[in-house]
Amino acid sequence: MDSELEAIRQSVVECTNCDLCKTRTNAVPGKGNFQSDVIFVGEAPGRNEDQRGEPFVGIAGKRLEQALESAGINRDSVYITNVVKCRPPNNRVPSVAERDTCKEYLQKEISIIKPKVICVLGNTAFNSVLGGAEITKFRGKVVRKDNQIYFLTVHPAATIYNQELIGVLESDIAKLFETIRELKNNRQVKIDIEYDS
Repeated sequence: MDSELEAIRQSVVECTNCDLCKTRTNAVPGKGNFQSDVIFVGEAPGRNEDQRGEPFVGIAGKRLEQALESAGINRDSVYITNVVKCRPPNNRVPSVAERDTCKEYLQKEISIIKPKVICVLGNTAFNSVLGGAEITKFRGKVVRKDNQIYFLTVHPAATIYNQELIGVLESDIAKLFETIRELKNNRQVKIDIEYDS
């Protein structure tokens, strides 16, 4: 594993920068292939993640894994993390202050891995990473900001409450990897939204 990522992992595990450190069982650093072409960014750990200290290991993680498998992708080949690295009590949405406190960890993960695409999962991540809202309106879109490509889709947890979103997530993940293939082959990718830096 990359030593710089290992250092971030350790910092996350020991982090006491906000009050979430008082209520967590385990902090949850990102996990996966540090040479991945894509980083998946979710909201925050849930109960299973908090217990195991790993991202996306509950039902939402299974849904993400299924969507990856349907696109022919092995979960171990990608990198998965969250905007906030500790579980907010009762799975509430992390506050802006909590997200801001944690932001540096995500920025470091991105700068080390240098992914071709950052896949933003759900509203909280969309808002935290790109200042966006209403992910269902923008899902499936390719975004460029500061020369970084982003891909927007629903949070896998949303598929638990709305079964129709399972197909949406699967088709989005298929499009995501099609976009990555285009980028790797130096082909022009259609940008749906261009953010001014």
